[in-house]
Amino acid sequence: MTDNRPGDRSHRRGENGRSIPTDRESPVGAPVIRGDESVAGTRAREAVQFDPDDPDSLADAAETVRQFAAGNTNDDHLYMLRGAAACAALVRGEGSYKAAAERAGGDATVSFIRKWARVHDLPRSVRKQVAIGQIAPTAAKHIARVGGEARLLLAWATLDGNLTVRDVRSVASSINDGTSIDQALAEHDITLGRLELTLSPHTYRDLRRRASVEDVDPGHLVTEALEQYLE
Repeated sequence: MTDNRPGDRSHRRGENGRSIPTDRESPVGAPVIRGDESVAGTRAREAVQFDPDDPDSLADAAETVRQFAAGNTNDDHLYMLRGAAACAALVRGEGSYKAAAERAGGDATVSFIRKWARVHDLPRSVRKQVAIGQIAPTAAKHIARVGGEARLLLAWATLDGNLTVRDVRSVASSINDGTSIDQALAEHDITLGRLELTLSPHTYRDLRRRASVEDVDPGHLVTEALEQYLE
């Protein structure tokens, strides 16, 4: 039986066979993004780590969750990630979403804690985009509902397709109902994999020349080159 509590690691094989992390890889409650000065600036020094195995830290997590559920965030993305970390640590420490909600009290419901603990469980690449404000935390809650590689694809489509929170919620629901991600995105006029790039004039010239000579789409050559680079 698979343990799906926050903090467990999951990888999926991409089309090229590479192992792709689709869940959090760092310990539950660790301020990996919140403690990164390149993301959080001087606030990185204030980052709090919640240790689910430490009673005092768990008490801090419960208080943070209680305040977070009460809406004391001021739409601060970093604080929301802190609240998500507290939710995840509290679940791990108490052993279940129900026990975590009972420990936190206040407005902290099972549903609230489950949604935000899942945000904490997103891979680092996605959490970073939440921290810098490119992906809204409320959109991240819906991205986190999706499993496997589709989770990452939905996150990047959210950025490249300028999807609203409502759009992300709709796409996530369609995927969980069995619709393929490319079809779910197509319903919102988004083509999966479409990305606008700015190339240097020199690279642009050579790319267009090579594509013309080989009678292929420029995107085909870019894909081949990037697959080799990213191996």
